[in-house]
Amino acid sequence: MLASQPLSVQSLSVSGNTFPIPDVVVSDAENEIVFERRQKRYTGEVTYTEVTDTVLNVMNPPKGGWWALLFTCIAMVGIGAWAWTVQIINGIGESGKSHPIMWGFYITTFVFWVGIAHSGTLISAVLYLFRAKFRMPIYRLAEAMTVFAVLTAGLFPLIHMGRVWFFYWLMPYPNQRALWPNFKSPLVWDVFAVSTYLTVSSTFFIVGLIPDIAVARDRAKTWVHRWLYTITSLGWRGSHAQWKHYSGAYLLFAAFATPLVVSVHSVVSWDFAMSIVPGWHATIFPPYFVAGAIFSGVAMVMTLAIPLRKVFSLERIIRLEHFDAMSKLILLTCNVVSYSYATEFYMAWFSNNTFERYQFWFRPFGFMAWAFWIMFFCNCVFPQLLWIKKLRTHIGFLFVLSIFINIGMWFERFNIITQSLAADYIPYSWGGYNFSWVDWGILIGSFGWFGMQMTLFLKFFPIIAICEIKEIMPPPMRGNDEHGKVGTDASPAH
Repeated sequence: MLASQPLSVQSLSVSGNTFPIPDVVVSDAENEIVFERRQKRYTGEVTYTEVTDTVLNVMNPPKGGWWALLFTCIAMVGIGAWAWTVQIINGIGESGKSHPIMWGFYITTFVFWVGIAHSGTLISAVLYLFRAKFRMPIYRLAEAMTVFAVLTAGLFPLIHMGRVWFFYWLMPYPNQRALWPNFKSPLVWDVFAVSTYLTVSSTFFIVGLIPDIAVARDRAKTWVHRWLYTITSLGWRGSHAQWKHYSGAYLLFAAFATPLVVSVHSVVSWDFAMSIVPGWHATIFPPYFVAGAIFSGVAMVMTLAIPLRKVFSLERIIRLEHFDAMSKLILLTCNVVSYSYATEFYMAWFSNNTFERYQFWFRPFGFMAWAFWIMFFCNCVFPQLLWIKKLRTHIGFLFVLSIFINIGMWFERFNIITQSLAADYIPYSWGGYNFSWVDWGILIGSFGWFGMQMTLFLKFFPIIAICEIKEIMPPPMRGNDEHGKVGTDASPAH
């Protein structure tokens, strides 16, 4: 039986909000109930225990829907693998590449996936340095998306090579003939930029997972899971010394990864800007590509977060205000991208360069104008509806919008590559793109490869950062009975 004690305090402060408490005699249990109600009111009606249980429930043994999704993704990978096998056996001519468009679906999709990868670093690193709290429920998903998107993007330079068994020619390695890659080539810069980005983002991702893996380890019910999480948690016990070193390392990685948001996609844009092809040779490409990468990446985060939120009942953690913040970020980058489109057309007209002028007339009015208008509607027109406040928190609308944005951003890269190469300097050499089933098959396979990795990840590791969610919640009040059973442990690691 708990003893009744008079409360000596006259007010209670939770997250900067002060609540008056009358000086009456109440039991410790009643006191705890009052505090928990107030805590729920100011933290989205979520407590520490609920956060842990809700996130770990995502990792419960899979059901039929998860298996169906996994096998669908594996089937898509199989389609891509078959198409690639046909290309390797019969030659690069099986793809749609032909004179004058020798860059087609493969480089388009490469740039698309590199752009998708950028939002993870933005949300996890840049917004972490700015202490933006709305990133907490979504940044783990964005980090996973970054790593898997880079792994997907890295396949396409190899596919584009044709003779993939000579991939090591792209790397500087000691050889008896002293042959080295041409370091003046932007394509070689891509190898270093993407490999560096993969290394840093993977390390950043793994370090952030460690405290949450320890939570899963302590809750593991089978020896297989306990063994897996014991190894991957790297001996994490949540001690003061470990948290001190973890916080310092995480801050260091965030500061180190932030410049990569700008540098990596700038290097990818130089693949085009360093050439003299009309429509490519422009100094606006680096900032234009970076803004487009953030635009498409945040949309992809929303595409993944909305179904996960519904299927695994994460509504009390990923709340409407988080979607509102992501919508505002999408609206900002949408306007930056739209301004970049307008700048390209203005500079082509103002330069009085015949070839540039014709290139930007050809895009909206040439024989591939349909691709330009799809891009324009998806990237410039449709997202403007986010100015309406109700639509920024309308889940169904946001899901449809995010899919349209990803389609539009793929077509943006398609327009830049194929339309510029289709009509360059000499009309005699102009030509269209020969769409091939191999192109479409490998494109489908890339989405299956990305989806398969995401599907496996969410069943084996926490998809939401448990510890960081708890950091922005007011700590529960400990009970003061002799056994310490009343109240909840305030350590974010539990």
